[in-house]
Amino acid sequence: MATSFAQAQIQPTGLTIDSFIALSPIALLRLDMQGAIVEANPCFLQMMQGDFPTDRRVTLEDLLDPQDYQRFREAFAILLTREHVEPLSLTLQRSEGNRLVVLTYMTLMEPGNGFEPVPVLHIIDQTEQKNLEHRFAHSQKMQAVGQLAGGVAHDFNNLLTAMIGFCDLLLMRHQAGDPSFADIMQIKQNANRAANLVRQLLAFSRRQTLQPKTLDLTELLAELSNLIRRLIGENIQMQMQHGRDLGMVKADQGQLEQVIINLAVNARDAMKESGGTLTIRTSNVTVPSPDSLPRDLIAPTDEDIIAPGDYVLVEVSDSGTGMTPDVVKSIFEPFFSTKEIGSGTGLGLSTCYGIIKQTGGYIFVRTRVGEGTSFFLYFKRTETEDANTSSPDTPEDKAASDLTGRATVLLVEDETPVRIFAARALRNKGYEVLEADSGENAIEVFTGHAAPIDIIISDVMMPGITGPSMIETLYKEQADRMKQVQVVFISGYAEDAFVDSYGQERSFNFLAKPFTLKQLASKVKEVLDKVAN
Repeated sequence: MATSFAQAQIQPTGLTIDSFIALSPIALLRLDMQGAIVEANPCFLQMMQGDFPTDRRVTLEDLLDPQDYQRFREAFAILLTREHVEPLSLTLQRSEGNRLVVLTYMTLMEPGNGFEPVPVLHIIDQTEQKNLEHRFAHSQKMQAVGQLAGGVAHDFNNLLTAMIGFCDLLLMRHQAGDPSFADIMQIKQNANRAANLVRQLLAFSRRQTLQPKTLDLTELLAELSNLIRRLIGENIQMQMQHGRDLGMVKADQGQLEQVIINLAVNARDAMKESGGTLTIRTSNVTVPSPDSLPRDLIAPTDEDIIAPGDYVLVEVSDSGTGMTPDVVKSIFEPFFSTKEIGSGTGLGLSTCYGIIKQTGGYIFVRTRVGEGTSFFLYFKRTETEDANTSSPDTPEDKAASDLTGRATVLLVEDETPVRIFAARALRNKGYEVLEADSGENAIEVFTGHAAPIDIIISDVMMPGITGPSMIETLYKEQADRMKQVQVVFISGYAEDAFVDSYGQERSFNFLAKPFTLKQLASKVKEVLDKVAN
């Protein structure tokens, strides 16, 4: 006679139910009616890494995070009334301080025959899953904040371009000594301060305009040392330790100086009360693998994994108060600050992080409460030196004394105040200016203007057809005429924010917003002189 499935299930196997519990990949606990642990299977002991006392009575509450006490008590009380208890997320604490997030299923078994009910807990480790969820949510939050910061900065750059530009136009009529001169300068200076704040937002969102060049960090830090000494005050000592035969790095000098100054100011604030020592140390290092970095270095995010290679390391250390783990995990987030209200924007370290990431480098932090904090900046080492490493050039630096010219300019800008200012500025310098308020309008103006157009100055981001798309259309439809036309893009975003979509094979020039009247005229003069020569 065939054996039924039910009969086959109860055939002797040599294994008891205790064997299945012992081999279970799910952690199991048996409690008494007061919540004390009576029995734990090997999976639970392994989960706790042997961190489980056996010489005394232990309740589950002894292993829980204090914040979970009340939730567990309430759920356990419901369980003892023989009602269904929903799965409960709890946090277990191990003696080393690390925690486990677990999902707990609570069941009340009824042995019968006069025996007491037995509370049984099935426990599933969700720590890694929760960490992944947290990292994903944090990544999404930072991406959203970055997009918001970049968008706000872009719009503010348009407003500031108009403000600074019209101040320049007013200053042409109100020279020094005029009663209105001081008021106009106040407006312009505050607009420039706002522009610096916008640059910080763009640095965080990694959409700022960088002018990378090959730099000698020994020279850069030597030039900064006097400024840093004045910033940190007399009760803080500064030590500058330069590595021998230090390699060159490729970075934007002004932005890199901002990073060092931000870190020095933070170090000063950490030592303001008791004084101490600020140490800036440089060295050549080779990173064979991400695992070769000291284990106590903390990255801004889990995604910041250093690539193997040769680096120049800059360490900025203080002997101040240090930071707690709760603080250090948030220091690179925008608008996070431990300073009192009104003492800072909370953008300092997020700006440093954005600048270093956009440069292709890495930043890590090591901190101990009461001992101090060290920031480790890794910049890719380069052995080649640019021909123009003497000093960074800006349109204003290279401006000729005579900024007038005779050429036809097509100005494409959807922001009316910016377009009005730029058109007036160029006409004041002798240029013929054709205006367009969109990419579509620019194509119509270009096509309808029979005479040659020497230069197109176009905003990048515009409703409808963007600046790069408009230029591409003109190259296709007006190929012969466009051979003689120079292109200057203006934008509140960084140059590399759109260069991929435009195409690196195209020749174009770039002017970042906000710009002054002189910078605009200088850029146009520079581009036209380059063609003439």
